[in-house]
Amino acid sequence: MRLGYNTNGLCNHRLTDALQLIADVGYQAVAITVDHYWLDPFSPTLSRELIETRALLRRLGLKCVIETGARFLLDPQQKHEPTFFGPHEELRIDFLLRCIDIAAELKAEAVSFWSGCLSPNSKRDGIQILADHIRPLIDAANQRGVSLAFEPEPGMFIDTFERFAELDAAIGPSELGLTIDIGHVQCLEDGPVSDHLHRWKDRILNIHIEDMVRGVHEHLRFGEGEIDFDAVIQTLVDIEYAGPVNVELSRHSHMAPTVVKESYDFLSAKLRQCGHDADRR
Repeated sequence: MRLGYNTNGLCNHRLTDALQLIADVGYQAVAITVDHYWLDPFSPTLSRELIETRALLRRLGLKCVIETGARFLLDPQQKHEPTFFGPHEELRIDFLLRCIDIAAELKAEAVSFWSGCLSPNSKRDGIQILADHIRPLIDAANQRGVSLAFEPEPGMFIDTFERFAELDAAIGPSELGLTIDIGHVQCLEDGPVSDHLHRWKDRILNIHIEDMVRGVHEHLRFGEGEIDFDAVIQTLVDIEYAGPVNVELSRHSHMAPTVVKESYDFLSAKLRQCGHDADRR
């Protein structure tokens, strides 16, 4: 596995400076949250930015995942809107197709995305809507050689593994993978985090990691929550997970240099306890 950091926790840095900081600390991966200030999918300069970013990632030895959770990129008035559930659901689909293209250009390991929210008063079949929209995205990703990783997200229509299993069954046979956020598992799921990692080990393409407490969706610095990270890291080693483990602290950009380093020091120490070398390239 490779330790990484999500750029949504470095939103006060230029992308070039953020990637350099991540690499200098020792990370081997980066989760790039495309946004209006980084690799904006709608920017007229995107092609040039992709060429420069691909070269920089190669020089720094960083593998990447494309994250699609920018808060106000599609609608400056409403966070994370529009979603798959309309109105204007076509904007979300167009955005994700553009992210698939970005991932192909950067040779990213996956594009990570989530469902969004369905109004409690809606009469629509949310599972079927999602399935109908995601199948063509899977086809488009396959054509570009890109993997898709779905993330259950607290507060959204698909928030737990049980709900993901319903969606997965509705989509039918596919290559849809999972982004598992360790904090989200602690927040919402029953039982030890390790049990869920074992259950879904064959589907995991991307890991988000941070601390969290039961029932509260707040991303915390390591040591501020309740998660047993010795057990989590040992389980990732045991299931031979070989993908990125990306720290997600999106509300800590104001102190990013400190938090980037302390997070790496914390996780790399846990890996060494399990006999895994975090610095291995």
